[in-house]
Amino acid sequence: MPIDDCPHSFQELAQRVLPDHLRRLEAAMPASVRLGDFAATRTPPPKLVPNVVDLRDFSGCYVLIDQRPIYVGISRHVPKRLKQHVAGRTHFDASLAYRMAKEVMPHEMTRGGAMSDAAFRKHFEERREYLKEIRVAAIQIDDPLELYLFEAYAALHFDTSKWNTFRTH
Repeated sequence: MPIDDCPHSFQELAQRVLPDHLRRLEAAMPASVRLGDFAATRTPPPKLVPNVVDLRDFSGCYVLIDQRPIYVGISRHVPKRLKQHVAGRTHFDASLAYRMAKEVMPHEMTRGGAMSDAAFRKHFEERREYLKEIRVAAIQIDDPLELYLFEAYAALHFDTSKWNTFRTH
């Protein structure tokens, strides 16, 4: 029985579908755009994902690049999620900036407490500014099972283990 109506078998996903998505993502990386371009708008530059019907909202996978890939993410609403990375004000919205700030300033506070702490908040804001300057490439993936499997597949391929985590809480 397929999960979430995914039309592919495990073997098809492993041998053809995920490798094809990886080739598409790698092909998109030379046309990456500045992540900060999403801070003020929801509509990405047209070259971010060629042939997407609605650039304002699409499901897919994105890779953040600072000379090399540093983070792989997925979203059912990629433009909105990219904007959250650089314009989000909370540890929920800008979770990557939060984790980066926590590396600079480890703490035992709750996440909310850290975000209320002026010293930690300064590091958080600096990490958001850093993220604005890096690049992002994305591909559209509509099938939810392919999308979730591909995130881990691409993170392993690009070795983004410093910032990608698949621990649940």
